[in-house]
Amino acid sequence: MENFNHYLDKYAELIVKTGVNVSGNHSVILEISVTQAPLARLITKKAYAMGAKEVIVRWNDDEILKETVAHKEAVALETVTDYQLAEVQDWVDKKASRISVVSANPDALSGVPSERVGLYQKFDRKLLFNLRQAGQSNKISWTVVAAGGVEWAKKVFPELATEEEQVDALWDAIFKATKVYADSPVQAWQEHEALLREKADMLNKEQFTKLHYTAPGTDLTVGLPKNHVWDSARSINASGEEFMANMPTEEVFTAPDCRVADGYVTSTKPLSYGGTTLIDMVFHFANGEIVKATAKEGEDVLNHLINMDPGSKRLGEVALVPDPSPISQSGITFYNTLFDENASNHLAIGNGYAFNIKDGVEMDEKQLEEIGLNRSQNHVDFMIGSDKMNVDGIKEDGTIIPIFRNGNWA
Repeated sequence: MENFNHYLDKYAELIVKTGVNVSGNHSVILEISVTQAPLARLITKKAYAMGAKEVIVRWNDDEILKETVAHKEAVALETVTDYQLAEVQDWVDKKASRISVVSANPDALSGVPSERVGLYQKFDRKLLFNLRQAGQSNKISWTVVAAGGVEWAKKVFPELATEEEQVDALWDAIFKATKVYADSPVQAWQEHEALLREKADMLNKEQFTKLHYTAPGTDLTVGLPKNHVWDSARSINASGEEFMANMPTEEVFTAPDCRVADGYVTSTKPLSYGGTTLIDMVFHFANGEIVKATAKEGEDVLNHLINMDPGSKRLGEVALVPDPSPISQSGITFYNTLFDENASNHLAIGNGYAFNIKDGVEMDEKQLEEIGLNRSQNHVDFMIGSDKMNVDGIKEDGTIIPIFRNGNWA
């Protein structure tokens, strides 16, 4: 790609400035693949330039992960040691900003028995639970971004002749989706956030009690708790600092009442989860709980997922994304939730975000449960939107107001 290093430098600056908004005395946790060392160096350089106290890099590698999950002794695979927990708790205590750079092969764990994948997922959930809870309560700044991994690029662009062309095409798609080609990506994100905020404000004024989704393969009613809050791209942490949790993002989202979900819903895009790809999932809900889940591919992994804990059978997020959004209209299936969820209406099973309830970040776990916010070690998004989806908002008095028609805002 021509001028690649120039754009990679702009991307690193966007991640540090807009993603987690590094300022003086911040600790920064950077999770990134060993194959993305050039980006890691740039992020580190930019973070220190903006006054970071320290940058702690947590390297990962697809091949090492696969060997570990396939062969490590089973008990050890799911065991979290005290020193590992202490390290993560130290990051939480110092309110470290977390940058997660995703670039993994969507099929990295293909061929590994699903039981072992499930054990590793349990380990990962237990290890990072406190850190994720801090992020999901906006007690810390965090952002998830992407980088062009080779195996991921091959999966997304199999029609291209060479590995170099595939990787260039993926980086180009990433830069387009994150507005890196703009003269000022930071300003472009400010303008984008203002448009999303308008939609969130509109929904907050309505305070619907339920949402009704209809589309081919979908007829689902989901409850919304009293005083729920629709949010958009920009978040504010407990110290009053702004950050952008996902880049790219096209969604407005809130937390459902996990006790109210009835009907069925069919996924419209593949889900890359636990190093495997799940295709054509169908979920049946009754009284808020998944009573049946099937998938054309990856059904065994799906069942491990929804049985990880009681909250894994209930919803923790509802998100609205218009089908005409740029990522959707690109026609690219990324096999990566960060991108695919921003091309489609989506739901998440598992933990709900406390900041999606008015004053929720000040509530304890019991209070959150009492108002219907799901609690779980999981939070896994899956895509359900299309240009055929309608969404209605239902008011407390039974009034029905169209929100989406044919995949777009009504």
